Formats: sequence, C-alpha cells, structure tokens
Amino acid sequence: MANATMEKFGYPGTLVRDFEHWVVLLRPAQVTLGSLVLAAKDDATAFGALPPAAYAELATIIAHVERILSETLRYDRINYLMLMMVDPHVHFHVFPRYEGERSFESVTIEDSGWPGPPDFKSGQGIDPSVFERLRLQLSEK
Repeated sequence: MANATMEKFGYPGTLVRDFEHWVVLLRPAQVTLGSLVLAAKDDATAFGALPPAAYAELATIIAHVERILSETLRYDRINYLMLMMVDPHVHFHVFPRYEGERSFESVTIEDSGWPGPPDFKSGQGIDPSVFERLRLQLSEK
C-alpha cells in the first residue's frame, strides 16, 4: 500500500525498483538527469520511527542505486537529501551530480547547481515516452 508521499512522486508509474521496506522512484521533476526518490513504504513521518529492518535494507538499496546511476549516467558525486518539509513521509531525494550536462536520448540536463547544492528550481519534466524509457532502463539494471 502506498503512502501519500509515494503517490505524489508518481507511484506506481515511476517505480524503478520495489524493495521490502522501500521503493525507488524516478523523480518526475528531473533536477539532474537520473534524479530519484527513495521512499519508505511505512507511514512514518520521522526517520527514527522506521522499523529496524528498514535501516538494514538501506545498505543494499544504496549499493543498487549507485551502481545503476553510475552505469547509466557516469555521475561524479551523489547527493542523498532527506528534507521532508512538504511531503511528510520518510524519503530521500537522490541526485546524481556532475559537472556540465548529461544526456539520455533526446533529453539533456545540466547540473546547474554544480559544485554547490542541487538547484531544485531547475527541476524539469521530460517527454513522457523518454521518461518511461529511462525508467525502464534503470529498472532493468
């Protein structure tokens, strides 16, 4: 069952990978190419309220996320931001970071915040068919 934060980020249509306690979603507004949301399935609104097994699973998920983004986009750094100011359920924004720009098919996105914090205002939607192909490519890795 999805919580409201998962639904806001397009679940199930944006699903990259489903884990026992978490989902990895392709972020509808791409701040950097390959921006993801790592969302807890739990209804917890505080990181400390998650069950212990959710923390243990994070090691596997982070290794997976970093591998698929590295293989697909060759990022230079990666940022995990847990802000939870607008969307209350536990989740991280995951931004592959790079100097310059990265492309996937017809989409090119510059990391306009590099080397500082991600520029959330630069987030952009991409053509739905290209978005779906990127989601599928990340899902298949």
